[in-house]
Amino acid sequence: MSEITVVDYLIKRLEELGITDIFGLPGDFNFNIIEAIERNKNTNWIGCTNELNAGYVADGYARVKGYGALVTTFGVGELSAINAIAGSFAEYIPVIKIVGTPSTKNISQKTLLHHNFANPDYYAFKNTYSNVVQTTAYLNEKNAKTEIDRVLSIFINEKKPVYIAIPEDICSVKINDIPCIQKMTSNPDMLDRVIEHIMKMLSKAKKPIVIADILAERFEAHDNLINFLKKSQYPAVNLLMGKGLLNWDYKGYLGTYLGKYGNKIAYNTVNNSDCVITIGAIYSDLNTFGFDYNFEPTSMIDIEGTYTTVEYIRYDNVLMKDVLSRLSKIVPTYKNEYPEVLPQNLIKETEKNKPLESKFIYSKIQDFIKEDDIVFSETGLVEFGFATLELPKGAHLYNQVLWGSIGWATPAAFGATIAERNKRVILVTGDGSHQLTAQEVSSMMRHGVKPIIIVINNSGYTIERALCKNPMDLFNNIASWNYSKLPDVFNGKSWSIKVETEQELHEALICYIEICTDKMDMPKLAQDLIFKSLAKV
Repeated sequence: MSEITVVDYLIKRLEELGITDIFGLPGDFNFNIIEAIERNKNTNWIGCTNELNAGYVADGYARVKGYGALVTTFGVGELSAINAIAGSFAEYIPVIKIVGTPSTKNISQKTLLHHNFANPDYYAFKNTYSNVVQTTAYLNEKNAKTEIDRVLSIFINEKKPVYIAIPEDICSVKINDIPCIQKMTSNPDMLDRVIEHIMKMLSKAKKPIVIADILAERFEAHDNLINFLKKSQYPAVNLLMGKGLLNWDYKGYLGTYLGKYGNKIAYNTVNNSDCVITIGAIYSDLNTFGFDYNFEPTSMIDIEGTYTTVEYIRYDNVLMKDVLSRLSKIVPTYKNEYPEVLPQNLIKETEKNKPLESKFIYSKIQDFIKEDDIVFSETGLVEFGFATLELPKGAHLYNQVLWGSIGWATPAAFGATIAERNKRVILVTGDGSHQLTAQEVSSMMRHGVKPIIIVINNSGYTIERALCKNPMDLFNNIASWNYSKLPDVFNGKSWSIKVETEQELHEALICYIEICTDKMDMPKLAQDLIFKSLAKV
């Protein structure tokens, strides 16, 4: 029987999942783990500027590549990263959190080592992480092999973060190199039952519609979704988190669902439907624009990653991709005409000295995005600016609408550039968000990746200004940075510019761009939602 060390076994299994780049920071308890990453000829260690950023980077990498990995040291390192992992947990981003801990001898003797409390508790941080990951494991000499296999099985099947702590001395323990990772399959009887129930509903439906969202991608069912639509020809919309899953080459596509705040065709078609088929939907406040929908669960078919609900009846242990694959073979083709959806009106003329406003900025960004681009939009006003844009074929928008941690997008875009070096990555962020994590621009330069960074500088937290009683309250102000000079500070080679007028922006969309607007300028969709809905919550 072939044997391998515990840490080499873990890294080898991650490599087989396509995780060829692993992010984090070194610390004196995780050196063995990092050395194993460097020892594996197919994996790369990517050091970041701090653990929180590294967690965001791993999140962005996983969104593009399917899975991600983060390594920190015990205590201080892992707690610094916990917010990033919590965001991954909220949004079904499979990131494995690996922490190097002191040796089992020190743990058993409760030795007071650094990065611990005065009364040592070597399991406190594992227990903390149990709230933001799908499962945890603390390896020892007896359980290392079975625990790694168990945790990776959950990681693969649930598409959520997991946590593994490896004491220093356990890294070198020898185990057998035969994996026993269990991949979930659909229960055949349950699958038959749910298909029968769905087809009974579809056979009676006169006005069906599909609502597609991001979990279709997370659970590796995007192709199955597209095949289902091609066969059924049902009209379809996407929610904000799923923007980019569908595009205008599908004739039944009605655009992004924006509630009553925009795209009336999508809104009316969804809410007049007698059979709403939701695929991978996350029904959060911002993703649905204030829970603005009127259909009842009795008229719903909700297809999720590992279960499906039809008319209040839940069928467990059926994979989304299997449900959609079966339906694609037998669903009747929709014969009715689609409502006409008019293209988004763009501003074509440029005024030389006119100050920049959101309507112009986002219209130029829409023109700038090309097929197959990878776009990261930051939490806050930027995600609303993108909500109404039309993405070209193959372009994909990534956002963090549910967790909504400002600062996420900058390091997440870095992770995307590492995951997909042959595609153009565009980051659009606000000045307030960028200040939280701008250090990771230096990592981009260090590793030779070249995203296009657009910073919208409206001198502070404008979305908070819109939500609070007095928009000019001082707590919404931030330090004034010269963002276009950051590449020089980070000692990297790039082209950057600050623009303040329409003509300057029209000429400048190339690399690192600081866009200056009025303090209260924001996308119209954000104005409508904030002033009519969110401010009342």
